[in-house]
Amino acid sequence: MNDTLAGKTLFITGASRGIGLAIALRAARDGANVAIAAKSGVPNPKLPGTIHTAAAAVEEAGGAALALKADIRDEAQVDAAVAQTVERFGGIDIVVNNASAIWLAGVADTPIKRFDLMQQVNTRGTFLVTRACLPHLQRAANPHVLMLAPPPSLDPKWFAPHTAYTIAKMGMSLCVLGMSAEFAPLGIAVNALWPRTVIATAAIAMIDGVRPEQCRRPEIVADAAHAILTRPAQAYTGHFALDEEILREQGLVSFDRYAVAPGAPLLPDLFLD
Repeated sequence: MNDTLAGKTLFITGASRGIGLAIALRAARDGANVAIAAKSGVPNPKLPGTIHTAAAAVEEAGGAALALKADIRDEAQVDAAVAQTVERFGGIDIVVNNASAIWLAGVADTPIKRFDLMQQVNTRGTFLVTRACLPHLQRAANPHVLMLAPPPSLDPKWFAPHTAYTIAKMGMSLCVLGMSAEFAPLGIAVNALWPRTVIATAAIAMIDGVRPEQCRRPEIVADAAHAILTRPAQAYTGHFALDEEILREQGLVSFDRYAVAPGAPLLPDLFLD
């Protein structure tokens, strides 16, 4: 196992903040190239960070960055972003499908506009980005696709409170099931990663009832992602991994370093018993 991403090119969606940015910065510390694909070209008063601030942080951490303003619902924009990445860095080794829209509400309280957004960003966007990058992954030495998606489940308890979001998120998980099997003969790994606990991000901070001290920091997911993406692609594919489990396999026994408030009770993430 090669434990570094030095010289690798990562195409990460939704990398202007949160978990996507943390994964970008972890790769940057190895000296990786990072394409930051997100819609946030200008500051948002409700959500910190843009593709430009993220790119600056990646460069400061030791990587090479490319800021790409792209809406992953738009095929032309995705194709253009992929082409710019290949032109700048010569190829794509890793795709991280992190971008996701969330709306935790029941059927009556979910506007169709929100329903459409989640399906288009989460499931369709994951499919579209992976498809656009596929020709370049086929030429990479150790190609990986990683979805930030939960283990698939048909338990009604995960659908009843927010059917639309669960459908969209499980759509990403189903992409892992299909693509990992389809791409195995090509030597391309496709895996999912999901946090054991709720992660303190700007998006989560906007959800009622979740306090930062009940969360871990995005760095735990980034370290777990790094451990997956440095594994041999042909030997590790089709897995639905949890950040804690991956890091335990790496020898970590305490996770206090990742807690917003060490010692405080933590909230388990959605879709996990």
